Amino acid sequence: MEKRRESHPMLMGGRKMGESPTHVFSKKQMKTLAAICEALIPRITDEELLNKDLQAYFELSSGDGPLPDEVAELLGNNLPEAVHLMRFALWALSTRMGTLLLSGSVCVSQKFPFFSSYPELPLKKREKILQRWSRETFLRPVRIVFLLAKMVTLFNFFTRTDQNMDNPTWKTIGYEIESKGLPRKNKERPLERGLVEVKKETEASLIKSLNQKGLTAHAAEKEGVIDVECDVLIVGSGCGGGVAAAVLAGAGHKVIVLEKGDYFVAEDYSGLEGPSLDKLYEAKGVLGTLDGKIMILAGATVGGGSAVNWSASIRTPPAVMKEWAGDRRLPLFQSSEFTNAMDTVWNRIGVTEGCEEEGLQNKVLRRGCEGLGLKVDSVARNSPEGHFCGSCGFGCPTGEKRGTDTTWLVDAVDHGAVILAGCVAEKFLLEKNNNKKSKKKKKCVGVAARVVAGEVRKQLRIRAKVSISSGGALRTPLLLSASGLMNRHIGKNLHLHPVIMAWGFFPEEEGSELVGKAFHGGIITSMHEVEAADGGDSRVIIETTAAVPGTMATLMPWVSGKDMKERMAKYSRTVHLFALARDRGAGVVEGVQRISYKLEKSDKEELRRGLRRALRILVAAGATEVGTHRSDGQRMNCKGITDKELEEFLDGIGPPGGPSSGSPLWALYGSGHQMGSCRMGACKEEGAVDENGESWEAEGLFVCDASLFPTALGVNPMITIQSLALCVSQRLAKSMAAKEMEHRGG
Repeated sequence: MEKRRESHPMLMGGRKMGESPTHVFSKKQMKTLAAICEALIPRITDEELLNKDLQAYFELSSGDGPLPDEVAELLGNNLPEAVHLMRFALWALSTRMGTLLLSGSVCVSQKFPFFSSYPELPLKKREKILQRWSRETFLRPVRIVFLLAKMVTLFNFFTRTDQNMDNPTWKTIGYEIESKGLPRKNKERPLERGLVEVKKETEASLIKSLNQKGLTAHAAEKEGVIDVECDVLIVGSGCGGGVAAAVLAGAGHKVIVLEKGDYFVAEDYSGLEGPSLDKLYEAKGVLGTLDGKIMILAGATVGGGSAVNWSASIRTPPAVMKEWAGDRRLPLFQSSEFTNAMDTVWNRIGVTEGCEEEGLQNKVLRRGCEGLGLKVDSVARNSPEGHFCGSCGFGCPTGEKRGTDTTWLVDAVDHGAVILAGCVAEKFLLEKNNNKKSKKKKKCVGVAARVVAGEVRKQLRIRAKVSISSGGALRTPLLLSASGLMNRHIGKNLHLHPVIMAWGFFPEEEGSELVGKAFHGGIITSMHEVEAADGGDSRVIIETTAAVPGTMATLMPWVSGKDMKERMAKYSRTVHLFALARDRGAGVVEGVQRISYKLEKSDKEELRRGLRRALRILVAAGATEVGTHRSDGQRMNCKGITDKELEEFLDGIGPPGGPSSGSPLWALYGSGHQMGSCRMGACKEEGAVDENGESWEAEGLFVCDASLFPTALGVNPMITIQSLALCVSQRLAKSMAAKEMEHRGG
């Protein structure tokens, strides 16, 4: 146990207060950054604050001690592309002329030298400059500088921990690590017998480990590679790859699962927000569209998204199955094969449809809907009915959530599958196809991969009869493109299920049924579908979100330092609901961490309707104050409000532009679901792969993840991904068996 904790220090806290950070900024740049940090979260002394804890909280500043250095380190390590912009801006602001150009008349005074550099300005003027930047429309890069500084500073301020895994703000804002003291049910490592953690190996020991697990591996010295042979190679271990591995290993094939992330079990998970995002998510949890409008969360660990999702288990909506089968000419989706696959998945991952106790946010959603006479649905989960934990977004600390890492992958290794953790696929190996029966000119014979960390420097060349890409909608298209495939749908048609949030504050009241804190309990146990304006099928749903302080602080609007502290002082009783759209608009995966996306007008209207409905629900549930995350701090006091006043407030609600838009009013959207970027099509003109998941261009190359979706799904996708993966892999297993029989017969 101790050895395992040493292997994953970031999940157990990482660098804590007092440790020396490293960054790439000069002393002058750091002086400017410290001045910005202080203006974002200043020290506020108020003698009227009688509560000592509250007074101590308001006297904290993000400009104190090592905090600016930690912010600089977070910028450099998590946002490397943004460092150049930040370094230029900080250098300019360290000079008087640069400050004048970027800040205007705010830095001017009547005393010599008549204008000052940013660090020389008094706190109020520095704060005023940040307020200007937050709504700047002409010099848009300064808004991006503001956004970057705001996000990283607030995130660090509310997530950094001391040696006791504590943060000085948490007592006041009412937050505690929910996973502390919870029983850990997965103390063993169920994938150990099939696992090779490549970063812990040398080249010699890696070859030995692979051979010991039943593979054929050797070093090709002249080529500087390690050759490995198997029957089936799967890139990715999430909802698609995990299912495919179980099916194909169970069919008797030697399977290798290639995963670039690390392997963790329940005892490794600390519930600490910063370290968990760093180790469990794509781009360390800091990934967005190129215009900065949508922040994207995607799992990057053994188990993929299933290890960090929020447990919501929703079957594919019948209307969507009908659309995909009819309009998209893919009969699979209205077949008994697909329906039976959903039943199989439901049972294998232990889905339960009841919930013994709901958390505050879901209680609010249910109470508000019932008060308005609206239908509210219970959401099934792949965890026990008594599972009351809001930390599953950082890996389930109890081990009760049934992701692929505790279900399908266990089945796979039980049948001899090998998981290579810490390896990233670079391209599929394509050769000329000599199969005269096939119309495809290319044949896939494996993959070239490299080790993410550790001593192994040689490339891995894994040869396989069949190769499957299950890297998710953000990684699969990049891998197919890097391999030389040219289908025009690869990387296109990316859907993100964009979400936008509303919030409501619920003071604690004696005798109220709305007890607890926003981060307590199952994250999603209830859902409301907003009826379509045209009477058709709903295209927007309302659910609750994981409420953790760092993320909430970065998404909340910053109006002033005092306002932000006051907002966060109410954090534990501030309920967030989000509207999620089944988007018609689509994006393009252009490169690693390069995602372009545009909302259609109809998507914006659906989100507007969803946001208005979410606010009505919060008011009906008894919120004393409600608002949105719009940059101007849009909010309304609900005490004694009339219906007319509520309608007037709601009339001003709409989905704002993103931070790089020309509007002074903007907000950040979110996305936890990515799909469609290598969609399944009835022909090569309509999709990147066929109904069996196989590439139109290369024989033996399959896709098995959410990128197969023909359109956006409209609900949480875990069940649909796994059901589709089950169908694809079962069909593949039958095809491989038939070819083997034919080969034997020939």
